[in-house]
Amino acid sequence: MTQLLKRREDTEPVAPVEIDNRDRLLRLAFFVAVILVLSIVSGFTPFLAIIFAVIAIVMLHEFAHFVTAKWSGMKVSEYFFGFGPRLWSIRKGETEYGIKAIPAGGYVRILGMNNLEQVDPADEARTYRQKSYPRRVLVAVAGSTMHFIIAFLLLVVVWAAVGQPKPTTTIGTVFGAGAKGGEASPAEKADLRVGDQILAYDGHVVHDWDKLSPYIRSHENKPVEFIVQRGNRLLKLTAVPSKIVIEGNEGVAVGISPKVVPDKVGLPIAVWRAGRDLGHYTWGTFGAFGSIFAPSHLKDYTEQLSGHGTVSGKEAQRPVSVVGFVRVAGQAAQQGWLDVLTLLVLINIFIGILNMIPLLPFDGGHVAIATYERIRSRKGKRYQADVSKLLPLTAAVVSVVLLFGVMTVYLDIVRPIANPFK
Repeated sequence: MTQLLKRREDTEPVAPVEIDNRDRLLRLAFFVAVILVLSIVSGFTPFLAIIFAVIAIVMLHEFAHFVTAKWSGMKVSEYFFGFGPRLWSIRKGETEYGIKAIPAGGYVRILGMNNLEQVDPADEARTYRQKSYPRRVLVAVAGSTMHFIIAFLLLVVVWAAVGQPKPTTTIGTVFGAGAKGGEASPAEKADLRVGDQILAYDGHVVHDWDKLSPYIRSHENKPVEFIVQRGNRLLKLTAVPSKIVIEGNEGVAVGISPKVVPDKVGLPIAVWRAGRDLGHYTWGTFGAFGSIFAPSHLKDYTEQLSGHGTVSGKEAQRPVSVVGFVRVAGQAAQQGWLDVLTLLVLINIFIGILNMIPLLPFDGGHVAIATYERIRSRKGKRYQADVSKLLPLTAAVVSVVLLFGVMTVYLDIVRPIANPFK
């Protein structure tokens, strides 16, 4: 191969190579420009952070495969972000690094990932298929493991640096507009004001807002006495909860909401809470996977194909395409960094689980094959599965994924999911 490249360098003129390089640089610049335009339209800084974070997530997934493959003595010939035509690439050592036109993922090409691949006999000893079972499994699970590590670290950042929203007992908002008949809300009539700290209601000491809300809802048209601190004064104010409309939602309320502050904790507690939340989100994602393929959910999904308009509630519990993700990412960016980081956590967990489905072409399929070969092997004789027999199943899996992808793109255009962050 080296000799072939040298002969090409000797015979090909320099000018076409320069033109080709300029063309690739222009395509790369166009790719970056599209991302920047989308970022400006969708809120710029947080949205831009999401886009580049997703690119980083994809490349870290592949980097995990790359590092473990190199450590295991395997030969890696390509390390690319995207698919399709090359936009830019550079070769260092035996590996070509670069960017391709379709930003729908990335890949690392490890020699001999299956028994059908033709490999130079000189490289056979460095193929994936010739390595031990533990090393093959290590390489296969490395990508998903990286996703869970990223999700955990992001959750640590959420708890230690950003903070989860924590309602206080201080009034943050007094709602007036939306009261029935255009009249003042119960809070305005009672002279409750922003900044008042609620100390007690009907003789109950206020420790947190969560207990106050259901109490108010259960006292429609019944006076509720509040003890509030306003500056240096203690005031006794009476409000009568009634049905009012707040931000489009009707319910029994006074018309106040709490001041919310970020709840930040020290690193040791942040680590513990990150682990707890990672388990919670992972379990919830497993449940979501199960519900997606439940007969009732598939029925709802197919019914959505014939409808129009946005969907919310139970109908919104469906996978999204790149189109839907861009919309959701923009909505998260408008809410702030907490929702951005939470979205990235969920993306990592989803991809981490999805990649471990025990079917080719997912990483879990390689684990399943390696495990099957290990079970069938005997001392002194290694069993190698006939991967060609799995090609029809692999083709079927790819076809289903592509069909599912086309359907989700269609739904995200015709029946987009309502803003999940409101």
